[in-house]
Amino acid sequence: MKVEYVEETSVRKALVFEIEPEVVDKEIEARAKQFAKKLKLRGFRQGKIPMEVVKKRFRSDLLEEVAELIVNRVVFEELEGRGLRPLASPQVQDLKIDEHEPLTFRAVFETLPIVELPEYRGLQVKARRAGVSSEEIDSEIDSMREDAARYDAVEDRPAERGDFVVVDVARTTESAGVKRDENVLLEVGSDSNHQDLNTALAGMSPGETKEVHLVFEEEEKEGSAEAPRLVGPAGKSVRVVDYTLTLKAVKKKIVPAADDEFAKDLGDFGSLGELRDAVEKRLLAVEQRKVDREVKGALIEALVEQAHFEVPDALVEHHMTARTEGTVRDLALQGIDPGKVGVDWKQYRDAQRDDSVKAAKADILLGEIARREGLVASDAEVDAELARFAERTKKPKETVLRQMEQGGGLGQLRARIREEKTLDLLKANARLEIE
Repeated sequence: MKVEYVEETSVRKALVFEIEPEVVDKEIEARAKQFAKKLKLRGFRQGKIPMEVVKKRFRSDLLEEVAELIVNRVVFEELEGRGLRPLASPQVQDLKIDEHEPLTFRAVFETLPIVELPEYRGLQVKARRAGVSSEEIDSEIDSMREDAARYDAVEDRPAERGDFVVVDVARTTESAGVKRDENVLLEVGSDSNHQDLNTALAGMSPGETKEVHLVFEEEEKEGSAEAPRLVGPAGKSVRVVDYTLTLKAVKKKIVPAADDEFAKDLGDFGSLGELRDAVEKRLLAVEQRKVDREVKGALIEALVEQAHFEVPDALVEHHMTARTEGTVRDLALQGIDPGKVGVDWKQYRDAQRDDSVKAAKADILLGEIARREGLVASDAEVDAELARFAERTKKPKETVLRQMEQGGGLGQLRARIREEKTLDLLKANARLEIE
């Protein structure tokens, strides 16, 4: 066997093979005998078909199977022998096979490039100072007050603007038919409601039923069979919906005051001041994590800008696919059919190439830094992450571990931990310009 190793580029390699005719003929003979044992041909007893008949009648299938058998064997052995680690299965090109002739082909594959790392200690990036304003604390406490609000029954008058009403709703559209919802809570006069709906609700009393004919000038989304929500329109088409509203109760929303009693009612605080301190601490922790991600993103950008090497297309394709699938998954989680959003997904995927090249380059750089610095994910770190994930998903840690092992997620988890440790090293040695 003759093999030539060719470096076509810094990442694209090829192994050029020439297999002796004797090896090819021996495999053809062996496969032909296996064919003959199973074949049933008119005029021949099973297992007694002459080899020449088998070779002639099933020439194409024989050559295809022999080529696959030999190629898989010699390519694997050659890669192992040379210590080569392709990023994906080699592509077989220019294959030629025939009886009494040498088998020739090229196995083309990509490997990681030899990377000359730029100076990664002392990278200079800008960073903003993490902080929380009084307005942000007030807003968070207001949100907590809204969550703690109670709804007191109003029994001595009809519904007014600012009240909340409990209604049973039957909505009818030509496309979706009749759909019913019970105990829907609506604010009378809310800007998010259709104005004709607000007009209909005002003045209604418990037990009263009204027919409301609403014209929405905008539809939720193209291709949706759902009626527009009561809270208001979205999209751009006109739709007519008939609602039957049965009012069951009128309620007044009572939001607790921002005082010491409210803080005590939450259970863990002795005063409003203690609550504010706790809210500030929590918001600051969130902001610090956000700033941390911004700084690490800037460090990656700075690192990538200084590095100049070819990126394997296999890694770029991987990132393009992951980005596209991530977008599709996000739409599906929002209840949106990705096939009905008017997106050319092939074009969308192609548009991810530039960012995917940068992401692939960052993967290579961070991996090389981790190797050089001896950074790995320890068993203790993996175990801690598994415990945190188990707590979030409310599953036993053993179940999470088993699922990750079966789905290949454990290797990905180790890779994420190693990458995060690498980014921590870059940040610890960076020159941060605080804005």
